[in-house]
Amino acid sequence: VLSGCGVYDGTEIHEASAILVHLSRGGAEVQMYAPDVPQMHVIDHSKGQPAEAESRNVLVESARIARGKIASLAKLTTADHDAVIFPGGFGAAKNLSTFAVDGKDCKVNREVERVLRDFHKAGKPIGLCCISPVLAAKVLSGAEVTVGHEEEEGGKWPYAGTAGAIKELGGKHCVKEVTISLPAHVDTKNKVVTTPAFMCETALHHIFDGIGAMVKNVLKLTGK
Repeated sequence: VLSGCGVYDGTEIHEASAILVHLSRGGAEVQMYAPDVPQMHVIDHSKGQPAEAESRNVLVESARIARGKIASLAKLTTADHDAVIFPGGFGAAKNLSTFAVDGKDCKVNREVERVLRDFHKAGKPIGLCCISPVLAAKVLSGAEVTVGHEEEEGGKWPYAGTAGAIKELGGKHCVKEVTISLPAHVDTKNKVVTTPAFMCETALHHIFDGIGAMVKNVLKLTGK
């Protein structure tokens, strides 16, 4: 499930690509979806500032990553899929929810909430990385997730405050690394698998490997 195209106002592209590579390597068939809604705002990534005069659609922008092969999130059903995965990027906190603005009081997009609840009820695994675990924390009360560490540690974990927000949302936060073994957390009860990804300032290949651990565990939980 994508949330646009670009780290500051949509899907983190490297995370989406890593997920797709690991799913391909795992032999999975993939269908991409995104909500057909306007973005919260548009960021000029060359300046890191909002482009005030622009407006973009989440589904249309997500189609860039999907190479055009994408459908509206309203069409996603548990009957057609064994698992669902959410990459990170600020789009998860801006377009799939209002977490970026409202924190613990955020609202989750209606279709995103439906998908999370439906897959959870069906006992089918849910994978999330980077900032997107806040979605599970908000919708699935008591779910165990990770966004990495709970302290910034000199800038290595610049978004460490998210861990506290997850607890306020009703989730349980588990500290995890990016660069050593077991970089993904598996909540076996809820079948929720999470990994920190770009919540950590580290080398890209470590993030790629951590995402691989998340994808591997999601596929394992499908039992196929």
